[in-house]
Amino acid sequence: MNCPICKSGNMAAGHTSMTFERANATVVVKSVPANVCDNCGEAFVAEEIARKVHDVVEAEFKRGVEVEVIHYAA
Repeated sequence: MNCPICKSGNMAAGHTSMTFERANATVVVKSVPANVCDNCGEAFVAEEIARKVHDVVEAEFKRGVEVEVIHYAA
């Protein structure tokens, strides 16, 4: 499948990092499974995985973290 952003790269299974900020808090989730363009590096995360990441990040914000780096766990 061609990349919808750069139109010339091919999408392949890989991983990406996602950063979320709210007020004075930052949460980084590393090693998130995604389809990644081999040309421009744009990453696309499946809806199910994005929901799981969102739930984890929301829990971290509610915990009151200021800076947190976590690894995605299936």
